Amino acid sequence: MKYPSNLTRRGFVGAGAALSATALLGLTACGGSASQSSSAPAGGGSFDGKFVVGFDQEFPPYGYVDDSGNYAGFDLDLAQAVCEKEGWTYTPNPISWDAKDALLNSGQITCIWNGFTVEGREDDYTFTAPYMENRQVIVVRSGSGISSLADLAGKNVITQADSAALDLLSADGAQADLGATFAQLQTIDNYNTAFMMLESGSVDAVAIDYPVAVYNIGDRLNEFTILDEALNSEHFAVGFAKTDQGQTLADTVEKDLKELDAEGKVKELCEKYADQGVSYDLWVLPKADA
Repeated sequence: MKYPSNLTRRGFVGAGAALSATALLGLTACGGSASQSSSAPAGGGSFDGKFVVGFDQEFPPYGYVDDSGNYAGFDLDLAQAVCEKEGWTYTPNPISWDAKDALLNSGQITCIWNGFTVEGREDDYTFTAPYMENRQVIVVRSGSGISSLADLAGKNVITQADSAALDLLSADGAQADLGATFAQLQTIDNYNTAFMMLESGSVDAVAIDYPVAVYNIGDRLNEFTILDEALNSEHFAVGFAKTDQGQTLADTVEKDLKELDAEGKVKELCEKYADQGVSYDLWVLPKADA
């Protein structure tokens, strides 16, 4: 299995993020192919039917570049299905994660739809109701002797910078007491490198989103183990700007997702990405009424 490099989910927020937002979007694609490019969509105005999905192109299985060079992923497929329902123009745009707020609030992207965690961000975005449960988990080397969270005491643990796992394990996080037992809690900009460090023994464990863990482990089930105890349970939703228009779009997308579930489309997509850790059992948005 080919593992993507630089699985950057959340980078450190750079001081120049807002200033560089327009330039970043100009480099991204507005179609289904990673090789395409177009001018940045107009920002700030009323919604014109061009549904620009801001996503991290290196966060499988929710959004990534497939072997054919096309944008793919569970969330992108959902977004495309919603656009087909509404007659909107589906426009996937990979973004620099630390520029997401500047791009959203300027109107250069319509939404953030890419395994986007609700918890802790409720006041910053207009969200749809959560549609998918996610878990932050710990991955260790098989045969390491680490079989529970308690076994991580005195160990070196690594996670991605500005990630939900880091928030959990840092001071004031829900798992701060656990994090305090580690010998060291390191951060890195991509999970591909984190897994190489785990494999080499440079670190003892990786704190990571469950589906991303499944994707990175792939067929190396004899080399890595996901602990049965999860760090938490959280939820994904689609994030829009905190405006009247953002609320209207969020309501429309939420309605469409419920309808897609009732029609069987959601289960179909979950099965499509099942080998990458997506499970219909974790879908939490109710079906539309018949």
